[in-house]
Amino acid sequence: MSRQRFVKESARLEKNLLSLSLGVTALFFILIMRLWYLQIIKAEDYQNLSENNRLRLVPVAAPRGTILDRNGKLMIWNRPSFSVVLFKQDVKDKDLLLGQLIRYLELDREELYEKWSKSRGRAKYYPITIDSGITQDQLEFLEENRLNLPGVDIQMKPVREYADNGTAVHLAGYIGEISEQDLAKEEFSRYNSGDYVGKNGLERVWEKELHGVDGGRLMEVDARGRVLRTVTETVPTIGNSLMLTLDRTIQEQAEQALGSRAGGAVALDVRTGEVLAFASSPLFDPALFAGRIPKKVWDGYLEDVRHPLINKVLTGQYPPGSTFKIITALAGLEEGLIDEHSTVSCNGSYTLGNRTFHCWQRHGHGQVNLKLALKQSCDVYFYNLADRLGVDRIAAYARKYGLGAPTGIALEHEKPGLIPSTAWKEKKYKQKWARGETISVGIGQGYVLATPLQLASMMASVANGGTVYRPYVVKKVVDQEGKVLREFKPEILGNAGVSRRSLELVKSGLQAVVNEPGGTGAAARLAEVMVGGKTGTSQVVKLRTGKGNPYQFRDHALFVAFAPVDKPEIAVAVVVEHGEHGGSAAAPVARAMLRAYFEGKGAIKKPVARQGRYSSNRGRDAVTEDTGDATGD
Repeated sequence: MSRQRFVKESARLEKNLLSLSLGVTALFFILIMRLWYLQIIKAEDYQNLSENNRLRLVPVAAPRGTILDRNGKLMIWNRPSFSVVLFKQDVKDKDLLLGQLIRYLELDREELYEKWSKSRGRAKYYPITIDSGITQDQLEFLEENRLNLPGVDIQMKPVREYADNGTAVHLAGYIGEISEQDLAKEEFSRYNSGDYVGKNGLERVWEKELHGVDGGRLMEVDARGRVLRTVTETVPTIGNSLMLTLDRTIQEQAEQALGSRAGGAVALDVRTGEVLAFASSPLFDPALFAGRIPKKVWDGYLEDVRHPLINKVLTGQYPPGSTFKIITALAGLEEGLIDEHSTVSCNGSYTLGNRTFHCWQRHGHGQVNLKLALKQSCDVYFYNLADRLGVDRIAAYARKYGLGAPTGIALEHEKPGLIPSTAWKEKKYKQKWARGETISVGIGQGYVLATPLQLASMMASVANGGTVYRPYVVKKVVDQEGKVLREFKPEILGNAGVSRRSLELVKSGLQAVVNEPGGTGAAARLAEVMVGGKTGTSQVVKLRTGKGNPYQFRDHALFVAFAPVDKPEIAVAVVVEHGEHGGSAAAPVARAMLRAYFEGKGAIKKPVARQGRYSSNRGRDAVTEDTGDATGD
């Protein structure tokens, strides 16, 4: 080989060697960079993936705090319930598994797939709750087929148990599975899908206190999902409990007296504003809302003409009817237009211009003064007085007693009622007030609206001398050891500023309503305790044809009361929707509540069963006494 050729071959080899060296160096560089990327940049991600494949979080839901009445009687506590959860990392064939669950649990396909998709972005080892409150049969079926349902597990969660199947349910509210909308809110940042939260009532308002803090166990599992060991464990913290101002005995009597009829009944302590009873009727089963409500049951609630899901004490707005005559009377006394001797001749009607307003007693009451007008609920007396007062003066006194505005009770969705005035109509309808409209307002008709809670508050303020309290229903917040964390005291909102003389004259008339012959409220009479009260009937439609009216066109029945007359302690308001007459439909409900209150204090002995004429509306122990003339209010 010539020297020249040798040099060329050597140069070529060196060039190839350099290319190879560069290639090897580049390959090593790529490998090193890949290792750096995997070991440094993606280390945390792969560690999480590894952990997800071997770890399983088993949440332990905190029991909610209990709810008790003022005497420590349980009203709402907890019971175990079972939920079906899914661990996504154990699912090999999503469509197959979800299809099986849809068949076995009768789940909605769209809803189930939506839950799966919404779980993206969360840790794989955290379970997805796919069904809550499963039946015993479903529980047994899932346990038997667990090996054929990879990734499926059953977890126990405490749900609510209710005294008497839901006493005071409209006040207490109910719990249900947290919604996606709530999960997105800051206040629910520590909650997870499948958690139970308060949906309304006290359960909603006091959610933070009642919920507690969930615990959990982080478990290490093998490839088949079998538990190897517990990595960490956090014990749940039980929620705080609420002690209410309610008296469960009075509450139960109110609910039993209302029976299946639509309406509301509320009792207040006139000295503090404490709510002693808060009954809306008919009741519904709150336990159903912790799981999937059967469509037939849900449709039944929605189609029921009595509207069981509506809180009638707080949101039911009714014309107060003749119970409003208390306000008209106080306004007339304070304005000097009447006194105890002022009389009006009632011949059965009152004429204003070309309009005639009839008294419920078509033949008239004759010559009546204030006491007789209240006792017999004479419309003509109050037509005359209202016409002389004018709507604005009536409205001013109504507002002094808290009507026309929310009471401020710490519950959601309270309705304000309505007290009309000339300014209100001008603003609302761009029309001037008509004098004839004042006639209707004077007896609690026309535009006037009030809730049962407002009527009870009004009655309490009349009974206690004019002090307007904010009604409240939570007395104490206590922890699981019984330590008082918060305690609530009476709050005075104002004073009606009505003279003692005016109040005593009105109270005298209210005492006669219940206790004197011919009074419209005799069905509320108690032999041992002097009760004062006022019946009311409010029109639902203007044209009435008598007892043959369809249910939805019948008048509402109302009754307000307080006792004892000489030293008041309790005030009551009752509305029975389409009950027609306050004296026969609403007054017996108030009587049952008052009797329960005074029996609890020992002022009345519990009755011994005896023969007598019983109210068909209650079917309980109260024998009806002389009901007087109950054909009006």
